[in-house]
Amino acid sequence: MSKNLRWGIGLLALALTLALLPVTGQAQSNTVCAQEVLVAQGDTLSSIARTYLGSVGAYPSIVTATNAVALTDSRFNRIDNPAVIRIGWRLCIPSSSSAVTVSPAQPARPTPTPTLPPGQILEDPLTAPLDDPSDHPLAIASMRALSYPGSEIAVVQQLNPGTNYTRAVVSYESEGNTIRALMTIPNGPAPETGWPAIIFNHGYIPPTIYRTGERYVAYVDYIARRGYIVLAPDYRGHGFSEGEPASGHGSPAYTIDVLNAVASVRQHPSADPERIGLWGHSMGGGITVRAMLVDQGIKAGVIWGGVVVSFLDSFERPELQGVRVPEWFEEPRSQYLEAYGTVEENRDFWLAISPNAILDELSGPIQLHHATADDSVPVEYSDVLAAQIEEAGGVVENYTYAGDNHNISVNFSTAMARSLAFFDEYVK
Repeated sequence: MSKNLRWGIGLLALALTLALLPVTGQAQSNTVCAQEVLVAQGDTLSSIARTYLGSVGAYPSIVTATNAVALTDSRFNRIDNPAVIRIGWRLCIPSSSSAVTVSPAQPARPTPTPTLPPGQILEDPLTAPLDDPSDHPLAIASMRALSYPGSEIAVVQQLNPGTNYTRAVVSYESEGNTIRALMTIPNGPAPETGWPAIIFNHGYIPPTIYRTGERYVAYVDYIARRGYIVLAPDYRGHGFSEGEPASGHGSPAYTIDVLNAVASVRQHPSADPERIGLWGHSMGGGITVRAMLVDQGIKAGVIWGGVVVSFLDSFERPELQGVRVPEWFEEPRSQYLEAYGTVEENRDFWLAISPNAILDELSGPIQLHHATADDSVPVEYSDVLAAQIEEAGGVVENYTYAGDNHNISVNFSTAMARSLAFFDEYVK
């Protein structure tokens, strides 16, 4: 059994064992729902358990109660895989006094143990039971054990061309989801080995209002006009991409979409599979770091205003003590604290999910850009990553822009010229 599957076994085994226990007529009649809940977008069993039962570890009680009631009430949906619940399903929430809580740190391990389909990742990292912290889905070791096949890139809609390049909305496959993206290709005959390519990783935009190609127009154009293919994936759940949105910091989902984007570009007839770099902004900066630790074929990364420190760094790095912790970073950090304990209680876990702990294994050099007046992501984040890469013996450039904003709007031309020169040196 491959290593990336082991972390999901305990969860599935527990839920399936509970769900498959024979239920007598008397037991069925005694199952009482304290509440009935309809699954909404973004819900997981652990989040529902936290809301209604006070603990993420109480999800097995919801599985047991829902499956028991579903035997006699067709309004309820049987849960065969606790990682997969659908919008609109009706769930039975037992009373909190009857709920049984399972600690993620000490998972039940009944036999026989079922397996997951190859390559499948459970959607909720908060309920992943662990024998080995490196098996957690957010751990780089776990992500390296997966495959990222990508797919052929399909043209969905041709758009008006750029100055010297074509533009199109395209799609590719990632973990069973069809992901939309903006793709540009230089005009004219390609080099013998194909055009170099940049995967463009956008920052946080509310998924419900996201539309392909509406943001970062000038950024993409700057790179596209200079002899690069650009692919800007939308991520799952964004715009017309399939799948559910995820946490950019507490889930590997968007990194998986980017890794499949890299694999898809490698298959494109106009691209050089050996010359691929990443550009990331804000949330996309952290995705860029993770992707460069998983895929050793990525030549270089450029990050603007990046969320590039780990949860562990936020607790331990002296430079970050007293630095504002943004709400969108604090939320997943708090969820992991609740699920797996503090650094003092479970440091091996926090170390395992920290990409910054293995920066000596980056696939290539990184260039950082950050503004001192950035009110979204503290400038200290880039300073810490630069110091860590230097400590690890890697190649890093770190540019700071006094008084500029999160998008580096005032110094845009300077920052883009530096970004292009970096790609020309390490990718092109």
